[in-house]
Amino acid sequence: MSELFWEWVNLTIRWMHLIFGIAWIGSSFFFVWLDNSLRPNRKAGVLGETWMVHGGGFYFVEKYAVAPPNMPAELHWFKYESYATFLSGFLLLAVLYYLGADLYLIDERVAKLTQAEAIGFSIVSLVLGWLVYDLLCKSPFGKNDAVLAIIGFVLLVLAAYGYGKLFSGRAAYIHVGALIGAIMTANVFHIIIPNQKLTVAALMAGQAPDPVWGKEAKQRSLHNNYLTLPVLFAMISNHYPVTYGHPYAWVILAGVFIVGGLVRHFFNLKNQGRGARYEYLVVAFLVTTALFFFTKWDPHKAARDALAGDASIESVQKIVAARCTSCHAAKPTFDGITEAPKGVMLETPQQIRRFAAQINQQAVRAEAMPPGNVTEITPEERATLGAWIDGGAKLQ
Repeated sequence: MSELFWEWVNLTIRWMHLIFGIAWIGSSFFFVWLDNSLRPNRKAGVLGETWMVHGGGFYFVEKYAVAPPNMPAELHWFKYESYATFLSGFLLLAVLYYLGADLYLIDERVAKLTQAEAIGFSIVSLVLGWLVYDLLCKSPFGKNDAVLAIIGFVLLVLAAYGYGKLFSGRAAYIHVGALIGAIMTANVFHIIIPNQKLTVAALMAGQAPDPVWGKEAKQRSLHNNYLTLPVLFAMISNHYPVTYGHPYAWVILAGVFIVGGLVRHFFNLKNQGRGARYEYLVVAFLVTTALFFFTKWDPHKAARDALAGDASIESVQKIVAARCTSCHAAKPTFDGITEAPKGVMLETPQQIRRFAAQINQQAVRAEAMPPGNVTEITPEERATLGAWIDGGAKLQ
């Protein structure tokens, strides 16, 4: 009953996070597209206009340079999508990684942390990340978008490297995503919405709004737009140990940041009417291809092969029985696991051979399984599994 309850808690929160995220990202993409699609308008005080057609109807939108002369009777705000996405994401982080710290957050091969220490580092890093970013935006560097982007990229890569020295590979990637998500939501809560409220208050008081408020909010909104694709990658990465399980996982994330930025920049330029700059997509494709070959590179293979022992199916089955089948069995015995993850059962030689490729990726190369190395599989045992698979995964 307890395991079933937590399964539904996890599923429900994850579903909520996905729904809220789609709503937030969708509105973010739409408004950046809208800004980029504005065309000149001769009306006084109007920055630009655009026509749209959707769902059988036509829409006409004008954007004011600062604000309209008079406050409209009804004004729609876009903020709760962001808040709900962050709150559901943090709740999911707490349920999965904080309550399950020993399994998903902590990896003693990386750093010997207590549960309290790991959770403390996690929370402090999210707060500190926003403070550093906010100060950077308000510094002289914040006046130059190109310089700010380069410094921000370097800091995110350093964060990815640092998380990789604290947490499990899977948790490190999730925390990069959580850090970016926290910055994006804080931009909405701390800068964008307050500045919009200042503008509204000034209008209602019969005063002229300060253009700086809109300029600052626009800059943070644009940052959120460019950060969206990397944060999406980080949040789905837990399904792909080929990325977070690589010895140089932070390099892969750096490449993803570049790809995401290039793709967003392509669409932003295109929507501005500055032409389809396909060279950005070409570079993004080349970087993605380079990442593919980078993940194929196994820097530890030679050292691992030297540790391999008897690589027969009998020795392999003993290792799997001792280290894997507490979860990967018809009737798992590991606490909290009611069904074999992804239906992968490893109780017979035939089953082990069937899933040899997954074993190689998850347990040998990425060392992502077992999570947190809870069954304490040794480097020698991983090497033996790898040697058996490299030898053709023979049953005799």
